[in-house]
Amino acid sequence: MTLLNTFFNLQVLADSLPALLWGLVVTLQIGVTSILVGLAGGLFLAVARLYAPNFFKLLIRVYIDIFRSIPLLVLLIVVYYALPFVGIRLSPFLSAVTALSLVSAAYTAEIFRAGIEAIPHGQFEASAALGLSNRHTMIDVILPQAIRIVIPPLTNNCINVMKDTALASVVAMPDLLKQATQAQALAANPTPLIGAALIYIALLWPMVAVVSRLEKHFSRGKR
Repeated sequence: MTLLNTFFNLQVLADSLPALLWGLVVTLQIGVTSILVGLAGGLFLAVARLYAPNFFKLLIRVYIDIFRSIPLLVLLIVVYYALPFVGIRLSPFLSAVTALSLVSAAYTAEIFRAGIEAIPHGQFEASAALGLSNRHTMIDVILPQAIRIVIPPLTNNCINVMKDTALASVVAMPDLLKQATQAQALAANPTPLIGAALIYIALLWPMVAVVSRLEKHFSRGKR
């Protein structure tokens, strides 16, 4: 058997393509949902660390540290296989989204925190002097500037979430990697895995290029 026939078998790829495309749809559903939930959760945690009582600030910090430390694969297994023993049973989709969102929110919270802390403290003082409430200070003054700073790392985090969706296959979710693995087993040929890799590249390469352009754009703005 030749290299091309083994890893780039066009007939096998054509036969498995419908399953791979369906897996791509599932991957996008998991990834986009997790990214949106992670963004909302991370922003809430970052802002709460500024204004919440000290006890809740400590809880938020513990949450962020734990979920930035735990491997995502371990968390997926705990959510899907361990929670049913305490009466919490989630579907494969909800299990994958829950695990990805929990981790994404922790990283996003740190990204937003860094962006907010990069804003000169004088702007907080000036807003208070103008009589703006904490809510209006954050929404109208601080966040518009902070978001401009954190767009590149946030985009990079979104890329990582999309890549991590491949781990959803461990909870029987028919994502792109799961479909490729099943197609490989049926065809007794690794070509579907190569096809899945090419689809991941086609999906993520433009996002990587966007991150690079954003970083260059904002670095020029700083200069």
